Amino acid sequence: MDIQVGDVLLMKKPHPCGGTRFRVLRAGMDFKIKCLECGREIMLPRRKCEKNIKKIERETGEAANTSPEQENSNGNYS
Repeated sequence: MDIQVGDVLLMKKPHPCGGTRFRVLRAGMDFKIKCLECGREIMLPRRKCEKNIKKIERETGEAANTSPEQENSNGNYS
Protein backbone atom coordinates (compact mmCIF):
# COMPACT_ATOMS: atom_id res chain seq x y z
CA MET A 1 0.00 0.00 0.00
CA ASP A 2 1.13 3.51 -0.76
CA ILE A 3 0.77 5.32 2.55
CA GLN A 4 2.55 8.64 3.01
CA VAL A 5 3.12 10.99 5.92
CA GLY A 6 0.15 13.36 6.17
CA ASP A 7 -2.43 10.88 4.86
CA VAL A 8 -5.61 10.37 6.87
CA LEU A 9 -6.53 6.73 7.47
CA LEU A 10 -10.10 5.61 8.04
CA MET A 11 -9.78 2.45 10.14
CA LYS A 12 -12.11 -0.56 10.43
CA LYS A 13 -11.89 -0.65 14.24
CA PRO A 14 -12.43 2.50 16.30
CA HIS A 15 -10.00 3.90 18.87
CA PRO A 16 -11.28 3.61 22.49
CA CYS A 17 -12.32 7.29 22.29
CA GLY A 18 -14.63 6.38 19.39
CA GLY A 19 -12.61 7.99 16.59
CA THR A 20 -11.86 6.06 13.40
CA ARG A 21 -9.76 8.69 11.57
CA PHE A 22 -5.99 8.85 12.09
CA ARG A 23 -3.27 11.06 10.54
CA VAL A 24 0.02 9.36 9.57
CA LEU A 25 2.97 11.00 11.36
CA ARG A 26 5.65 8.41 10.47
CA ALA A 27 5.74 5.64 7.87
CA GLY A 28 8.29 2.83 7.76
CA MET A 29 8.41 -0.63 9.32
CA ASP A 30 6.11 0.86 11.97
CA PHE A 31 3.48 3.55 11.61
CA LYS A 32 3.04 6.41 14.04
CA ILE A 33 -0.53 7.62 13.75
CA LYS A 34 -2.46 10.31 15.61
CA CYS A 35 -6.15 9.97 16.46
CA LEU A 36 -7.99 12.98 15.04
CA GLU A 37 -10.68 12.69 17.74
CA CYS A 38 -8.61 12.78 20.96
CA GLY A 39 -5.06 13.56 19.74
CA ARG A 40 -3.42 10.41 21.13
CA GLU A 41 -0.37 9.15 19.19
CA ILE A 42 -0.02 5.41 18.58
CA MET A 43 2.82 3.26 17.18
CA LEU A 44 1.68 0.18 15.22
CA PRO A 45 3.54 -2.43 13.18
CA ARG A 46 3.03 -1.86 9.45
CA ARG A 47 1.28 -5.20 8.92
CA LYS A 48 -1.29 -4.63 11.68
CA CYS A 49 -2.00 -1.07 10.55
CA GLU A 50 -2.41 -1.96 6.85
CA LYS A 51 -4.74 -4.83 7.78
CA ASN A 52 -7.11 -2.46 9.60
CA ILE A 53 -7.30 0.32 6.98
CA LYS A 54 -10.70 0.85 5.37
CA LYS A 55 -9.85 3.94 3.30
CA ILE A 56 -6.92 6.32 2.72
CA GLU A 57 -7.58 10.05 2.29
CA ARG A 58 -4.85 12.27 0.83
CA GLU A 59 -4.25 15.85 2.00
CA THR A 60 -6.00 17.09 -1.16
CA GLY A 61 -9.19 15.42 0.09
CA GLU A 62 -9.21 12.72 -2.59
CA ALA A 63 -9.31 9.04 -1.75
CA ALA A 64 -6.12 7.15 -2.59
CA ASN A 65 -6.11 4.24 -5.01
CA THR A 66 -5.54 1.24 -2.75
CA SER A 67 -5.61 -1.32 -5.58
CA PRO A 68 -2.32 -2.72 -6.84
CA GLU A 69 -3.01 -1.38 -10.35
CA GLN A 70 -1.77 2.13 -11.05
CA GLU A 71 -3.29 4.56 -13.52
CA ASN A 72 -0.80 5.60 -16.21
CA SER A 73 -0.44 9.07 -17.74
CA ASN A 74 -3.17 8.69 -20.41
CA GLY A 75 -5.85 7.64 -17.90
CA ASN A 76 -5.79 3.91 -18.63
CA TYR A 77 -4.92 1.20 -16.16
CA SER A 78 -1.76 -0.73 -16.86
